[in-house]
Amino acid sequence: MHKIVPSLWYDTEAKEAVNFYVSLFDDSEITWSTVVEDTPSGDSEQFGFKLAGLDFVAISAGPFFKLNPSISLMVFCDTVEEMDALWERLIDGGFALMELDKYPFSERFGWVQDRFGLTWQLMYDTNASEMRQKIYPALMYINEQYGHAEEAINHYLDVFKHSEMLEIYRNPAGLPTEKEGTVMFSKQLYEDVAFVISENSVAHNFNFNEAFSFIVYCDTQEEIDYYWEKLTAVPESEVCGWLKDKFGVSWQIVPRELDEMMLTKDAEAKKRVVAAFLEMKKLDIAALREAFKG
Repeated sequence: MHKIVPSLWYDTEAKEAVNFYVSLFDDSEITWSTVVEDTPSGDSEQFGFKLAGLDFVAISAGPFFKLNPSISLMVFCDTVEEMDALWERLIDGGFALMELDKYPFSERFGWVQDRFGLTWQLMYDTNASEMRQKIYPALMYINEQYGHAEEAINHYLDVFKHSEMLEIYRNPAGLPTEKEGTVMFSKQLYEDVAFVISENSVAHNFNFNEAFSFIVYCDTQEEIDYYWEKLTAVPESEVCGWLKDKFGVSWQIVPRELDEMMLTKDAEAKKRVVAAFLEMKKLDIAALREAFKG
């Protein structure tokens, strides 16, 4: 399991969505599943899965948050045939945000929202097979966060100790809508996962929200304390290990062993752990261990 893992929130469709997604790519599979009972959203079905080797988590946890294009998945394809086939499957029941076509920045590109609400950017690149990842989480800084993308990039480079700026392209002077120097396109490596970050000046009716968050897996309480202190910026969003940073991006700061607790066959132990973390903001490993042991 990677240290940073994208997490997708659905109303009731997580199982159907995950089964669909793992059918799209090689090196993809469901790695675990469980049901967490008696949460504020009722019984929550949860899945761990891989897409093209990248770890993900998905949950069905009620209609409280909706996926939107502020965070999407960018997929690099090294053949037109692969790209077209992927587009046809993703757009079935969904719709195009940018039609599959030639653009000034790419010989072939398309942006699509699938039938489950997740958005995908498909990019043709003959070097795709040589890239670090096939699928990149892609964050777009918009609305009140426009102009803060490079600040966010540098903040995350500081927070995550094993990080690297891979490439960055800034908007030149003279563009009709974008400010000079804002981030047109960039790639960074945070821990073991590569991200794409950009920003856009067009007014949108959506922003970052909890539907697409990032889990940070921690091995010690000291790690949990470190990431919590470095990232949290919205006190009212602190609940059950979740927080929001100063840019509105949601993170879950989680001990790795919590997954093992949630996958136990001891139903009573799992109930005790759930009851314990529902009362927490920042997660306390020692208290979770005590609850698990009973």
